[in-house]
Amino acid sequence: MIPATVEQLLLVASVFWVLTANRPFFAAVLGGHSLTEVGTWGLLLATGVLLVAMHFAVLALLATRLTVKPLLALLIVTTVIASHFMSAYGVFLDPSMLRNVLRTDVLEARELLSPAVAVQLSLYALLPLLLLWRARIVVRPPLRACGVRLLALLLATVAMAGSLAVVYKPFSSLLRNHKEVRYLITPANYVWSLASVAATDARGAARPRQAIGLDAAAGSGRGKGDRPRFVVVVVGETARAANWGLNGYTRQTTPELARLDVINFSRVASCGTNTEVSLPCMFAPVGRRNYDAERINGSESLLHVLARAGVSVQWRDNQSGCKGVCDGLPSETVATINPPGFCDGGRCLDGGLLHGLDERLRRAHGSNLIVLHQLGNHGPSYFRRHPPAFARFQPECTNDDLSQCSPAEIVNAYDNALLYTDHVLASLIATLQARAGDVDSALIYVSDHGESLGESGLYLHGVPYAIAPAVQKEVPMLMWISDGFRRSAAIDSTCLQRRAAAPASHDHLFHTLLALLDVRTALYEADWDLLHGCASPQRAAS
Repeated sequence: MIPATVEQLLLVASVFWVLTANRPFFAAVLGGHSLTEVGTWGLLLATGVLLVAMHFAVLALLATRLTVKPLLALLIVTTVIASHFMSAYGVFLDPSMLRNVLRTDVLEARELLSPAVAVQLSLYALLPLLLLWRARIVVRPPLRACGVRLLALLLATVAMAGSLAVVYKPFSSLLRNHKEVRYLITPANYVWSLASVAATDARGAARPRQAIGLDAAAGSGRGKGDRPRFVVVVVGETARAANWGLNGYTRQTTPELARLDVINFSRVASCGTNTEVSLPCMFAPVGRRNYDAERINGSESLLHVLARAGVSVQWRDNQSGCKGVCDGLPSETVATINPPGFCDGGRCLDGGLLHGLDERLRRAHGSNLIVLHQLGNHGPSYFRRHPPAFARFQPECTNDDLSQCSPAEIVNAYDNALLYTDHVLASLIATLQARAGDVDSALIYVSDHGESLGESGLYLHGVPYAIAPAVQKEVPMLMWISDGFRRSAAIDSTCLQRRAAAPASHDHLFHTLLALLDVRTALYEADWDLLHGCASPQRAAS
């Protein structure tokens, strides 16, 4: 056994993490500095001392003789995993990303835990864990232990102050212009973000969701004898506008939709760069333009407003849940339905979302909304998102670890998954069209966020919105409206096609759906309704 004090263990761990887990942060600090300059090495040294002292001080406030080993063991393993994903995919472990991680289901986690993670753990965690296990904690009398700990904290504070004085000018400029860089400091980033998420969730759990749209009621544009109205919203997953065939992509990734009478919105911005942000946001009355996560997540969604007005609402999920959007409302999962030929090992293809839809249409009456939440292009296992028949772009990446594939193979797999989404949407339109003689129907498809496929060293998504690349924020969106729906709502298709060429965003979804389903409420804002000016005056006024 190796005798060691608690303070010695904390110091060694802090130094180890600064040297092995903070390369992205040091790269950000060194941006524009040459390693041939003496001042650069001084900046590196001062930054290293600052990070060591900061981590030591935080740990010293938490660790005791009895808890230091399990605490460090947990941090050693999680820091290696966090560092791997930051380096491999270019992600930032801010509260939004941590919330996304915490909501990841077992199947998603299994795809992310590639052999590369095991390699990183064996390289950077096995030896530290062995040394930690071999350490024998030196026992001090309580009074002496308190004195030593206070002295250690004082020295750490002095070291932080001194090193901060040296790096203050470049640090203040960096953090003022790029606040997100602080989420590259590991393990402080995920510890802070985890605490922030826990605190926010605790506040949210302490109070019920705030009701909105209490005045919601059916509009005056529909009578009792009108045909049923059936609106389907398909929430796509990780589809980016840059690879969407209808947007002019060099490949035709939407061949079936291109043959249909759809209205394609080519300039659409998402509310967030991950599902945890975008999904609640797109069903909120005020989205990205006045973004307030606590307000959005603490309030009811559009679905509750519609249900209050008498619309029959249903959520069907093929991913990781509705993120509170459908709380208390009818919902189901494709895995639970288990439609034949679509599910394997708990994971289902998106074609299963359409199971039984024709029967729903046959029985429809009044106003109806069904939301289909896709698995879509969820990475990194794009090849698992489509049946073999849609693997048309070859060779495609068939590895859960994207680092084992070439850029072309990754794009091929991603585009093949888009081909399958194209097929699912075209099949959905065919189902709606088959019942068009009895039901007025409409479809809106919009992806929740985009995806990076290796551009600038970034993969997947979740980069803080302020610095996220366009491919993570620009998403495909389209509408299809049956002839009967167009006539009953007096929608001018030519006008809507012109509107589709203008910029749009997730913020438009809430108000457009109120118009489509003819629901009147003070929450409605005509300027954010994509149908405004292209539908009957009566509807626009509602």
